[in-house]
Amino acid sequence: MDAAYKMEDRTSLVKGAQDIAKEVKKQATKKVNKAVDKAQDGYTQQSYNRFQGDEENDYYSQGGNYDGEANEDEGSSEATEGHDEDDEIYEGEYQGIPKSAQNKDGIAGLGQPTPENYKDRHELETERKADEEELAQQYELIIQECGHGRFQWALFFVLGMALMADGVEVFVVGFVLPSAETDMCIPNSGSGWLGSIVYLGMMVGAFFWGGLADKVGRRQSLLICMSVNGFFAFLSSFVQGYGFFLFCRLLSGFGIGGAVPIVFSYFSEVLAREKRGEHLSWLCMFWMIGGIYASAMAWAIIPHYGWSFSMGSAYQFHSWRVFVIMCALPCVSAVVALTFMPESPRFLLEVGKHDEAWMILKQIHDTNMRARGQPEKVFTVNRIKTPKQIDELIEIESDTGTWYRRCFVRVRTELDGIWLTFMRCFHYPVKDNTTKLAIVWFTLSFGYYGLSVWFPDVIKHLQADEYASKRKSFTNESVTGIDFNFTLENQDHYNGTFINDRFTMMKFKAVTFEDTLFKYCSFEDVTSLNTYFRNCTFVQTSFFNTDLEPYKYAGSEFINCTFQHNKTGCQISFDDDYSAYWIYFVNFLGTLAVLPGNIVSALLMDRIGRLTMLGGSMILSGISCFFLWFGTSESMMIGMLCLYNGLTISAWNSLDVITVELYPTDRRATGFGFLNALCKAAAVLGNLIFGSLVVITKAIPILLASMVLVCGGLVGLRLPDTRTQVLM
Repeated sequence: MDAAYKMEDRTSLVKGAQDIAKEVKKQATKKVNKAVDKAQDGYTQQSYNRFQGDEENDYYSQGGNYDGEANEDEGSSEATEGHDEDDEIYEGEYQGIPKSAQNKDGIAGLGQPTPENYKDRHELETERKADEEELAQQYELIIQECGHGRFQWALFFVLGMALMADGVEVFVVGFVLPSAETDMCIPNSGSGWLGSIVYLGMMVGAFFWGGLADKVGRRQSLLICMSVNGFFAFLSSFVQGYGFFLFCRLLSGFGIGGAVPIVFSYFSEVLAREKRGEHLSWLCMFWMIGGIYASAMAWAIIPHYGWSFSMGSAYQFHSWRVFVIMCALPCVSAVVALTFMPESPRFLLEVGKHDEAWMILKQIHDTNMRARGQPEKVFTVNRIKTPKQIDELIEIESDTGTWYRRCFVRVRTELDGIWLTFMRCFHYPVKDNTTKLAIVWFTLSFGYYGLSVWFPDVIKHLQADEYASKRKSFTNESVTGIDFNFTLENQDHYNGTFINDRFTMMKFKAVTFEDTLFKYCSFEDVTSLNTYFRNCTFVQTSFFNTDLEPYKYAGSEFINCTFQHNKTGCQISFDDDYSAYWIYFVNFLGTLAVLPGNIVSALLMDRIGRLTMLGGSMILSGISCFFLWFGTSESMMIGMLCLYNGLTISAWNSLDVITVELYPTDRRATGFGFLNALCKAAAVLGNLIFGSLVVITKAIPILLASMVLVCGGLVGLRLPDTRTQVLM
């Protein structure tokens, strides 16, 4: 009997304890809901630290890392230890602070005044905008706490290699173009396509990769685009056909097009406000280093014709192909180094990945503190504000659709997302800034690239005029029984007669024969460059091991002639040809002249401001164009080129800094990519217009370049000053 009473007593006690536990949990839930509401209001880091000392609202973890779980000291009881999975979950029972992912199925988190299902898109976007503004302020404080040190410098050199690869890609086109078109026997009608096709690829690539970086991340997009560039740049050095070569360089340009917008967006997001302008300007120096590297490699490799080798007559691997391989090395180095770098924490916070961003920020903090000799310093950030995520529901047809249809839908969805992000660059409040930036980017690129191609063309034109003035002309000559075993250069022969002559182990360079008779002659082991036989007659003449292709015999007649072991393909040779060295040396000096401007812009960017440097540099560049009136010699033109490049680089550096600071994180790379694509379009237009004016007049290029640069500088002065604002 006593045992029965004891059992009944025990049951009553357990039931009473469960009732008490229910009541305690209900009271705890009310207090926790208040704490959740306060956390979602959004405070800066100092506010969160104050909350930790508040006993009523203490729901952060004690280890310093926010893990999404509440502190249950106030709402727990020993009487609830026996609660198992079969017990009922009471309405209002505290289940921990909900993460953003918990609301995807339409279930509102505790403490939410309104379920997400019942909020319209405008209300959600308003809340997200408020969250983003708060995140910008808090993130600046976090980056300042992390400090500037070893991590930023490591990322600086990794991204610098990617930017260097972009500079190499721009210069490699001009250096390879003459040799590649000669080697592949491209007539004048087909020349020039290489330069245009590469810029076309870079234009499309800048827009695509910039938009993708705002969708999938800076690091991942940069890895993919650099890998595409490296693969097709390497492949282009081995292909033989000109069409396939153009295709490879097109895709190589498409890949490298994403480097500039992603690199600047990526690096700016790990820099504090007071360091951003200076260190982004230092980063620009790698583009100059890429130009110097390309010029030096071209100078050292391309003219060495002896470096080439052949596999039969079908496969020719000349020195310019070795140069193309060497130019792919910066890209390969950037890809390898980038695999050891983390994603941008600012991007991760923007897409709601709080824990990943927190871990990377802690890594930055700990890396810098260890380098300073302060490993004991603790990362004090517990929780970072993440903007409200607005999900887009896309039907993939996973049950009934085929795999390729699902892939097509996914690709189309990503492209639609990139386009929508691009269109948001023309919405308030960045619409006016996008328009002004587009004008500045277009005018600066048009003037810079237009004159950059005009300078070398003018120098080559001056060289050609001097070379033509030394040309020798022979008319009605008669040559009989002579052995030619030396080089014939820069000559014209009209209405001549060559009888029983031998042309052996010799070279024709810039020689033209017109209305000339060759009778009982022989051509053996002959190479030619810019040599043509127009309306000539060959009678019982033999050709052995020559490179005289049919297109060099325009209108000529052959009577009882023999051809044996003709060389296929166009032969290129740099022996006794110093013009190639001269072109590479000029580009080397022009690129090296950028160094003083880079140093000045880096040191003064945060002192005098971005706008002053941008407008002042463009206006001074426009004024300097008038000195071109006095460029009557090669040395004077080279001096003008160096002065012009040194002045414009400050404008480029300040424009890069302003662009990343004027766009918010969710469209920063997209906006930068669009403007960089516009830059490449302006470069192609400038090359076409200025290139066609080389032999016409000096007045139009000078006035045109001066006008667009001054107008662009005046528009740049109307942009908002970003020197003192945080990265939005």
